[in-house]
Amino acid sequence: MRSQLIIDNQPRPASGDATFDRLHAQNGTVVTTGAAATVEDAIAAVESASTAFPSWAKTGPTERRAILLKAADILEQRAEEFIATMAAEVSAAPDWAGFNVFLTTQCLREAASLTSQLLGETMNNDRGVLSMTVRQPAGVVLSMAPWNAPGVLGMRGLAYPIACGNTVVFRASEGSPRTHQMLVEVLIEAGLPAGVVNFVTNDPKDSNEVIEALIEHPAVRRINFTGSTAIGRIIAEKAGRNLKPVLLELGGKAPLVILDDADIDGAVNAATFGAFMYQGQICMSTERIVLDEKIADEFMEKFTARVAELKTGDPTEDPSVQIGYTYQPSSGDRINAMIDDAVTQGATIAVGQHADRAAHHPTVIDNVKPGMQIYAEETFTPITTVVRVNGYEEAIATANDTEYGLAAAVHGTDSFRTLQAALAIEAGHVHINGATVQNDANAPFGGMKNSGYGRFDGRTVIREFTEEKWITIEDPKQQYPL
Repeated sequence: MRSQLIIDNQPRPASGDATFDRLHAQNGTVVTTGAAATVEDAIAAVESASTAFPSWAKTGPTERRAILLKAADILEQRAEEFIATMAAEVSAAPDWAGFNVFLTTQCLREAASLTSQLLGETMNNDRGVLSMTVRQPAGVVLSMAPWNAPGVLGMRGLAYPIACGNTVVFRASEGSPRTHQMLVEVLIEAGLPAGVVNFVTNDPKDSNEVIEALIEHPAVRRINFTGSTAIGRIIAEKAGRNLKPVLLELGGKAPLVILDDADIDGAVNAATFGAFMYQGQICMSTERIVLDEKIADEFMEKFTARVAELKTGDPTEDPSVQIGYTYQPSSGDRINAMIDDAVTQGATIAVGQHADRAAHHPTVIDNVKPGMQIYAEETFTPITTVVRVNGYEEAIATANDTEYGLAAAVHGTDSFRTLQAALAIEAGHVHINGATVQNDANAPFGGMKNSGYGRFDGRTVIREFTEEKWITIEDPKQQYPL
C-alpha cells in the first residue's frame, strides 16, 4: 500500500519524493510506503487551510451537515476496504476494525448534528444595553491522531473542527498512514471544499521539526493530540510557548473495581473485553483489576478460563483471530521485563506467558502490589494485572493510586454504593457494571491528572474549537463619566 500527502484536495508526493515505510510488527515486511513530508510541505498544508478558512467559516450549517452525513455514508460503503487496511497496518482483528468503522460513522453523524449548535446567550445588565455572546470558528486546527483506533480517533480531530467552521491540518500517524488517508478521502468525496482538510505524514525521524513548524505557524489557532503522556507533555510545552490552546487525550491505567457484591459473570465479561480487545492497545484498556478478596478466587477461576480461550495470531491470515500482534516488536522486551520484575517481587502468572517480539498471548498477572513496575506503568499490551484488596475503602484508594485518570469501571449490585464509588474514582469517565472501554459520540470524552485535559465528543467539544466573543449593542448618545 502507498499513502500520499493531500493538499488543496490533491494527492501529491512529499518534496523530493521522500518516503518512509510502515513495517509489519512481527515479520518486518513493508506494509505501507508513506510520503515523508518536509517542513516546507507542512507549511504548505497550513497555508492551504488558512486560505480556505474565511470561506468555510461562512459556510452555513446545512451545507456542513450534508457533507458530514454523506461522508458517513461513504465510509460505510468502504467499510470492507477500511477493515482490511486497518488489519494490515496495525494488526487489528475484524471485530476491532469493524467497531472502528461504526464509531467513526457515529462521530461524523454526531458532528453533523452540532453544526447548528454553536449557541451564544444574552445577559442581563444594569446599563440597559443588549449584551450577548457568540461562538465563532477559531481558525486553522492542527489535529494529531494515533494508530491504535485510527478511524474514530482520527475522525474526531477532523469532523468536530470542521463542523464548527474551522479548517484542519491532519498530521497522521506514521503507524497507520493509509488508514488515516482514507478518512480524508471520504470527506473530500463527500464534497468538502479544497483546503478545508489537508493531510500530512512524515518520517518518524523528522517528527520533531515537522510538528514544531506546524505548531509555530501563526495561522494555527488550536491543537489537539491523542497519544502517550510523554509525547503529550512535549506537545503541550510547544503549544504553551506559542500561547495556543491544546486538547490532550493521553495515556491511562484504567482500573476495573470489582466489589464484594458484584455479579461475577458480568465482571468477567467486562474484564475480558476491557483488558484484551485490540491487544490491550486502547487508552481505556483495563490495566488494573481491583478485586475484593471475598470473591477473588471465584472470579479468577472464571476469568482465567475465559482468557485462556482467546485466539491469537495474524488477523490478515485468519479472520477468527481475536488477539493480533502489537504495534512494534520492542513491546515484547518491555513487557517481559515488567513480568519478570513483578514475579521476582511475589506476583504470579495466572494465565499466559512471556511475549515473543510483537506476539503476545493474553496474560493475567495476579497478586500485583505497589512498588512493582507493572503496578504503575501503562502496559499497552494484552496483559492485565490483579490487585487484591480488603473492602470498599481500600478498593477506591487502589483505583486512585495512579498518575492517570482517563477511564474506570466499578461492579457491584448495591446501586448507591457503586454510584458513590463512581463519584470517588478519579477518572474522566466511570462506568457502573460496564467495561472501561467505552465511547459514545454524544458523551464528553477526556481525562484528568496525567491523562490530559479538554473533551472530545458531545456538545462540550464546541468549546474546544470555537472562540466565545462578547458583543454589546449600545446607544451612541449614552453619557460617559469623562
